[in-house]
Amino acid sequence: MDRMETKWKATVKKWFGRLTNAAFYLCMLVVAYTFLQVFVVTSFRIPSDSMAPTLLPGDYILVDKCSGGARLFDLSDALDGKEVEIRRVPGWRRYRRNDVLVFNFPYRPGRWDSIAFDVMRYYVKRCVAVPGDTLEIRNGRYRIAGHAGDVGYLPAQEAIALLPDSGATGVQMTTFPWNKDWGWTVKEFGPLPVPAGGQVVEMDSASWLLYRQLIEWEQKKRLRMEADGRAYLGDSLIREYRFRENYYFVAGDKADNSQDSRYWGLLPEPFVVGRVWRIWKSEERSTGAVRWNRVGKRVE
Repeated sequence: MDRMETKWKATVKKWFGRLTNAAFYLCMLVVAYTFLQVFVVTSFRIPSDSMAPTLLPGDYILVDKCSGGARLFDLSDALDGKEVEIRRVPGWRRYRRNDVLVFNFPYRPGRWDSIAFDVMRYYVKRCVAVPGDTLEIRNGRYRIAGHAGDVGYLPAQEAIALLPDSGATGVQMTTFPWNKDWGWTVKEFGPLPVPAGGQVVEMDSASWLLYRQLIEWEQKKRLRMEADGRAYLGDSLIREYRFRENYYFVAGDKADNSQDSRYWGLLPEPFVVGRVWRIWKSEERSTGAVRWNRVGKRVE
């Protein structure tokens, strides 16, 4: 009887050890997966064709977080819709023109008057202008002052250039900052200076029109422009403003069907999740068939 009891205890101890080891390794896998998701790479599914043909509906993309630096913030507060402080760990390179970026859309549905962080709402667009650039659109084509290279998806710009100035069915011609006197359109736009952190702008009516939402988001105060041309941030008179954050101008590759910076303005850097790296899976939306020619494709 003692021998049977000893054998039973040994068996229990053996299986307990195996379960303990399995639980330990499972926890390590969860920790490793969480670490990779937060700091290194994450995945998203493309739902629309605003980035076609670079990205198609049904593409699953890998987003590189570590090159630009992963973000850290209180997820619980973000899910509750509260203001959160977003910090970024050091990355090994800055975001560049023509990078394809995933970001949190900076406006809530129906609220175009103020920037807000929505942790559940993601967009993907191509970076056209980086902090410190001055962007123009001339005859549908993006131009960066002092930069000779092409930016954005060129075939889409050529298609916009062919549109009549009066517009075409299904294409929204009028753009940010939605001022009739300026007359900015998808064909003729700017110049728009894209702020960099530390950059100072004189506060006049033009700066108020271009940067009001950005300044109010940074300061959490209302910025108003009086009829006499004086600007007030809260109750304080200001003649200039120094930006705290970097900003980007982003646009869809399918330029005639993309809600991007041409319409809603500039993207704050803290809202950027990361840079699209590769397509790891691709399925036809209607049939579910795998598009093998896109699997593993590098996104450029």
